[in-house]
Amino acid sequence: MNWESNADAASVAAKLKRANSAYVLTHAKPDGDAAGSALALTRTLDTIGVKPELCFVAPLPAWLEQLAADTPHRLFAPMKPLEPADGRAPLAGERDAIAIVDTGSWQQLAEMKPLLVSHSATTIIIDHHAHGDPEIAATRLIQTSAASCTEVLAPVCCALLGLRSAAALPLDIASPLYLGLATDTGWFRYSSVTPTTLRLAADLREAGVVHTDLYQMIEQQDNISRWKLLGRALSSVQTHDLGKPWGKLSVMTLTLRDFDECGADRNDTGGFADMVLAVADIGTSAVLTEADVAPGEPPLTKISLRSKPTPNPLDVGTLTKHLGGGGHFHAAGAKVRVNLAQATSRLLEAARAL
Repeated sequence: MNWESNADAASVAAKLKRANSAYVLTHAKPDGDAAGSALALTRTLDTIGVKPELCFVAPLPAWLEQLAADTPHRLFAPMKPLEPADGRAPLAGERDAIAIVDTGSWQQLAEMKPLLVSHSATTIIIDHHAHGDPEIAATRLIQTSAASCTEVLAPVCCALLGLRSAAALPLDIASPLYLGLATDTGWFRYSSVTPTTLRLAADLREAGVVHTDLYQMIEQQDNISRWKLLGRALSSVQTHDLGKPWGKLSVMTLTLRDFDECGADRNDTGGFADMVLAVADIGTSAVLTEADVAPGEPPLTKISLRSKPTPNPLDVGTLTKHLGGGGHFHAAGAKVRVNLAQATSRLLEAARAL
């Protein structure tokens, strides 16, 4: 079984319409694209009478509650399969369908694996990543050329609602779709932006999306603790020459102590890797963060990678695949069960082996 699409927007919509109820899932620690996709699909299903149950895995970004507004959602604990983190009872009852957005990777869905292992036939993946585990879902809508998952999802939402254009979408669905599109393209700065991306953005603006409000919600709500953490990250920068044609790889490392002493949240590293790419001779940037683990468990390091869209860029999606992760050509990540120093060594070995 290959990681490839076997469905289109119309067939996915038809399958969801036949369901009376559905779980909506995405990867742990949701970003703008994951949260936007999950909320847009949940609201669309609710509109057509399919009872949705939206599940997130912590930690959540600070802005998510504002974006979610009155859309109900469940919260589950990280690295603890199906353990509620919201004080509520475990998931109860079967659903006719399971929709997964913005991922198709067991690694990113580890907390939901007990729910998924026996429900492949009724599971649908909607994604834009280059790598995943196809056995998770019998129905897969995967468009790796799309700039965001919301770009793949928007036609599904339109088909579910019987609309010909995203410009006619209700505002509460259009806004999270735009958010995913904007955040996954660095507010339309990345090389992943295509004419299709910009046409969808225009349609969503026509639907009433106030892009300046979304930008303020996501990008202009920092705490001073995040900037203190950025200072720690920048002070840790080490550069490694990968040779032609890739140039230098920048590596920043952050320990749990750094987070605690800065009073920073685990989500506060977003965008750090992109900032270092402003340096002329750095072609690839990595942020390695020490992750929380349960007592007695081996150390865990999270790796986030970005590369510049130069004529000969480093394919960080392939690089992280060698580390057990995945993602896109210019943006990817992985989790490795070693400490920070060992993770750095593994990263450099993998990069030089390409």
